[in-house]
Amino acid sequence: MDLPEAARRVLHLPTVAGKGFLITIGDRSITGMVAREQMVGPWQVPVANCAVTTTALDSTTGEAMAMGERTPLALIDGPASGRMAIGETITNMACAQIEQISDIRLSANWMSPAGYAGEDANLYDTVKAVGMELCPALGISIPVGKDSMSMRTVWRDGDSDKSVTSPVSLVITGFAPVADVRKTLTPQLVSNAGETALILVDLGNGKNRLGGSCLAQVYSQLGDHCPDLDDADDLLGLFSAVQGLNENGLLLAYHDRSDGGVYTTLVEMCLAGHVGVDIECADLISDADDLLAWLFNEELGVVLQVKSADSAEVLRQLSSCGLAEQSRVIGTLNTDDQIRFTIKGEAVLTDSRTQIHRTWAHTSFRLQAMRDNANCAQQEYDALLDANNPGLNSLLTFDSHEDVAAELIASGQRPRVAIVREQGVNGQLEMAAAFVKAGFDCVDVHMSDILEGRRALSEFKGLVACGGFSYGDVLGAGEGWAKSILFNPIARQAFSDFFEREDSFALGVCNGCQMLSNLHELIPGSDHWPHFVRNQSEQFEGRTALVQVQDNDSILFQGMAGSHMPIAIAHGEGHAEFSSDEQRQICEQKVALRFVDGYGQVTEEYPANPNGSVNGITGLTAANGRVTIMMPHPERVYRSCTNSWVDKAWGEDGPWMRMFRNARVWVG
Repeated sequence: MDLPEAARRVLHLPTVAGKGFLITIGDRSITGMVAREQMVGPWQVPVANCAVTTTALDSTTGEAMAMGERTPLALIDGPASGRMAIGETITNMACAQIEQISDIRLSANWMSPAGYAGEDANLYDTVKAVGMELCPALGISIPVGKDSMSMRTVWRDGDSDKSVTSPVSLVITGFAPVADVRKTLTPQLVSNAGETALILVDLGNGKNRLGGSCLAQVYSQLGDHCPDLDDADDLLGLFSAVQGLNENGLLLAYHDRSDGGVYTTLVEMCLAGHVGVDIECADLISDADDLLAWLFNEELGVVLQVKSADSAEVLRQLSSCGLAEQSRVIGTLNTDDQIRFTIKGEAVLTDSRTQIHRTWAHTSFRLQAMRDNANCAQQEYDALLDANNPGLNSLLTFDSHEDVAAELIASGQRPRVAIVREQGVNGQLEMAAAFVKAGFDCVDVHMSDILEGRRALSEFKGLVACGGFSYGDVLGAGEGWAKSILFNPIARQAFSDFFEREDSFALGVCNGCQMLSNLHELIPGSDHWPHFVRNQSEQFEGRTALVQVQDNDSILFQGMAGSHMPIAIAHGEGHAEFSSDEQRQICEQKVALRFVDGYGQVTEEYPANPNGSVNGITGLTAANGRVTIMMPHPERVYRSCTNSWVDKAWGEDGPWMRMFRNARVWVG
């Protein structure tokens, strides 16, 4: 079997391939409590081991969640597939700081073609293996789950009887409390930590069973012997070792081995870190014929990146957990950006990291191009060709550690801000939390309170229109929200009076940005504002993008001009549309924020500019800087730990916290 061809086929298989086309159409930053989502690192590669959220808007404790499923293995060995599903879940979750494995709770989703020959017995054996043997041995419980026992369908096609039957399937979801969300490990290889080593912990104990693997699938094979968890103590030892090593700060990167084998594990780590690796296989295989099985077997295991100076201590701790025979150094990083596998120094499988990334992303690109704007899909795919792209980064013209509102907060005076929401808005809590932290007293104000006269905007110094799916996020939802104000005499007068006050300020984010942009007849100096319409990608965009603060008079961005930093994006209608070039040119004078690429240059290229707005426009100001609108979500990333990528120079607060404190300083 040709190794490069086998690698290409495996990387194209949807099970293994990048799934960005599915991930970026979901909102993964809402709540402001998402500490680890699918995207990892400056280049936002979707390879995270598990999801992590914070317990509250001001905590560093949290919860981890991961899934595991090995359904193809059930065609060979049902109980093995159940054990592997649980093993995959736990090796995913081990990257988070979980105090003990018994803290993990599992939900089991069972599926079976009840009554089909042999499948009832297979189901019984799998349930017994999981519920009566493995979980008790691990000290883990399954308090909840569900089942679907009709996984077979039959029909008649002409004179022929046809049927489709699913094997016994177990999908495991694991949950656990996390002691510190900031200590969650990712697959991103670290290239600026000096000499480092890669350690493979192989819970398959060298058996390298290929049955049911992705390699078998891409060659239309099944196999006779599939991976299995032969000894629960190995999994217990691995979990304990990883937790200890993480607590001691000895791990730089972590990724589990699953679909696609250790080849895919290493590839994904390289893609996340934008770096190449050299893997010497001579000591890992008995002869060259074993290389294929070593690369692509999907036995349980993990790859750890550690500093070379720490490798002996890491191996000692792994040994103390009973994993001496399963753990060994397999390679290191290189400087030529190649992903290279060698036997006694001779390359047997090698390609550039850039080309492998394109191969891995190709399936997602093709599907995205069929579903969305094909030009945008092509731009995102072609962006992978830039091997030197810096990705997400931070350039600040202010000290993000400085709390410019500290004295005002200490005074005890807390000006009131109306957190305004409409039906379907779901971003009000994190918005309120950011303003509360900046020294305000926030009040939840529903539009019905204003329309029916229960609340007067004269009570408030600030007004914030929040984002998040108003009116179910139907097209034009923000405009509909605005019309509920413009066509209601009470609301219209209330908003008009508020905007005319010289001691008031307003912020509109996402749907709130759309809404305020349609109130330009009420907001002084906002005639130049654009209309926000559907993204050029023709799709909702949930991403992390770079935004640069322009030299502008917004009270929120004082002292921040020239800075660029990452921010959460979550909108379907963020494209700034102008009625004429004249309107756009006037608007340029009031632009507060623009999308920039990794080099800090204003861009219209997708996905650095996720909605395609001309000149990267994504935030504007009016009323002498008192009213600001923006499509990105600063309220979701005002804490460092809720950013998808974090600059180590930041402290507990992310740089976007400055805009909320600026508001408090302006109010005085």
